[in-house]
Amino acid sequence: MIWRSVAPKDVVAIVLAGGQGERLSPLTKNRVKPAVPFGGEYRIIDFTMSNCFNSSIRRIFVLTQYKSISLHRHLRQAWDILPYQLGEFVEIIPPQQRLNQDWYLGTADAVYQNLYSFEREQAKYFLVLYGDHIYKMDYSYMLEYHREKGAGFTVSAIEVDKEEAHHFGVLEVDNDYRIVGFQEKPKENPRTIPGKPDKVFVSMGIYVFNRELLFDCVIEDSKAPTSSHDFGKDIIPRLVSQGLKVFAYSFHDENRKEEKYWKDVGTIDSYYDANMDLVSLEPHLNLYDKSWPVFTFHSQSPAAKTVHSGFKRTGMVIECIMCNGCIVSGANVFRCVLSPDVRINSYAEVSNSILFSRVNIGRHCRIRRAIIDKDVQVPPDTEIGFNPEEDKKRFKVTNSGITVVSAGDLETLSLDQGHKFISG
Repeated sequence: MIWRSVAPKDVVAIVLAGGQGERLSPLTKNRVKPAVPFGGEYRIIDFTMSNCFNSSIRRIFVLTQYKSISLHRHLRQAWDILPYQLGEFVEIIPPQQRLNQDWYLGTADAVYQNLYSFEREQAKYFLVLYGDHIYKMDYSYMLEYHREKGAGFTVSAIEVDKEEAHHFGVLEVDNDYRIVGFQEKPKENPRTIPGKPDKVFVSMGIYVFNRELLFDCVIEDSKAPTSSHDFGKDIIPRLVSQGLKVFAYSFHDENRKEEKYWKDVGTIDSYYDANMDLVSLEPHLNLYDKSWPVFTFHSQSPAAKTVHSGFKRTGMVIECIMCNGCIVSGANVFRCVLSPDVRINSYAEVSNSILFSRVNIGRHCRIRRAIIDKDVQVPPDTEIGFNPEEDKKRFKVTNSGITVVSAGDLETLSLDQGHKFISG
């Protein structure tokens, strides 16, 4: 991280963390998408927040909305660590109906409804981020690029194959990377990058605004009756059409791999694949780089433990992530992500699965290609992932065969209190 002419004191970050994440249901049944666990220890929002901290950006507003209790709790536990006396903070802002009776109508409207809070901050630049993407990025490089270009608005962009353009918002740029057009998920004829006929620039949902431009454009957008009040769908096209200095910034990846890593884990299948990548021999996402740590809240649990008792109960744990508090007792576990305080009992077989915190797998269970939500107790002898038709009667099963077991699908108990409750 290198600060040149843009100092940390000149920047305020706004993290948009209110999306419902409907395509991740039922994992978002009782929590917002940024609060969904990832990689055992983390929540999805931890990656955006860690990028801010590692970029020395320490004035952060987090705008929340739907099913936000779990997210608020996590932000308090993991991120309420900055000294307000030094002007640093992580401020959570839920909808307040300050200007009208509406909840946030879109990402731009969320900023508009909270202009009162942002106007009080003495900042030259506002960094607008989404809290539901997984990537590692030093924002200081983008801010310096924004200043050098004399831009009013800059969008971080990543190259993808032309065939994938229909999944994203595509930025049309000239040879100087100035944005001259925008296409929302084009089904045909996406605008390619000059000199790269097989590649397109897609928006990553990472924006740098000059202070005055941000305020002016969300106020203008609030008065547009046909607007969906979204930065991608409305703000970017409007600024481009007005001929303003709007630039694309080519994503500089702090993950330090050959292929740049940026994931919007918006579906069960993409979420599952991103987690399973972490247990591979050489994961695409490097969580072990001490020069760019990913911070989170760590539960006060003892170290993970395996228990083998005699030849008949000997188990194995192979290619797994095991977090604090996990106990694997005489079970066979292969290619799994085990979140804190998971318990897998004797003779069970669990493979290619993601187990959230405090899941308890009973004896003789057979489970494969499953995601099991927080605090679910799986009764002995249960089979999941072997009979899709039977699984569909009780659980959500994706077209690719991933089975999701959520609170209420099986008996859901608090392992330490013994009563039913809502997971989060």
